[in-house]
Amino acid sequence: MAIRPRLAPLAAELIGQNVDVVVGVSTAAALAVRDVAPATPIVAFDLETDPVATGMIASLAHPGGNITGFFFDFPGFRTKLLGLLKDVIPNLSKIAVIWDPNSGPAQLISVEPVAEAIKVDLVKLEVRNIAEMNQAFDAAKQANVDAAMILSSPFIGANAKLAAELTLKYRLPAVTLYSEFTRNGGLMSYGPNILDIYRHVGGIAAKVLQGSKPADLPVELTTAFELFVNLKTAKALGLTVPLSMQMTADEVIE
Repeated sequence: MAIRPRLAPLAAELIGQNVDVVVGVSTAAALAVRDVAPATPIVAFDLETDPVATGMIASLAHPGGNITGFFFDFPGFRTKLLGLLKDVIPNLSKIAVIWDPNSGPAQLISVEPVAEAIKVDLVKLEVRNIAEMNQAFDAAKQANVDAAMILSSPFIGANAKLAAELTLKYRLPAVTLYSEFTRNGGLMSYGPNILDIYRHVGGIAAKVLQGSKPADLPVELTTAFELFVNLKTAKALGLTVPLSMQMTADEVIE
């Protein structure tokens, strides 16, 4: 990941302060710390990658190294996101997938076979910064997509409000996992409660501070998800949200 080398000096500076444990938000952050401090305990918070497949840990039950944490098992999750879009847009045929390459390709790879199975074409648009985010939504509109799926990354999560504003500007139905997106005018979100995950991460870090070794602390996975639907935005876009979706949503914004 291109961002990992840029994090190395920051990781070295942090380790130089003799910290007892580091919380790394994203794969790149956790691995940047491990590069400079392979013995320092690390608690990772990563919603984008498979920690076993990337070699970050040996197994979920027994991480085996100096990294443990909270991760997101996402392959089937992308099926759910596409399904939500298709429920609202039955004739869905082309969507923009907005993704951050700094988080790796795993999410994008998991979307491709799902889209192929339901005969939906993908327009893949990369975003690494604010300028590229603006360009991506403009490109999506120019490509005449029916909707957008916004994948997760620390950068995108930090700019969920901007993403919502851009979907409104370009009148683009979209779904992501960040509830802040929907609360700021985006159409839909379905994902974990981020604040709740931070509490879990803090609990894992506390165990390490109390003497537990990351190698022996089982990784935790996201098991609870929340559906947010913005009916005001749906109406503005000329879309009808099925009553069944409204009834099962954790929050409906009217």
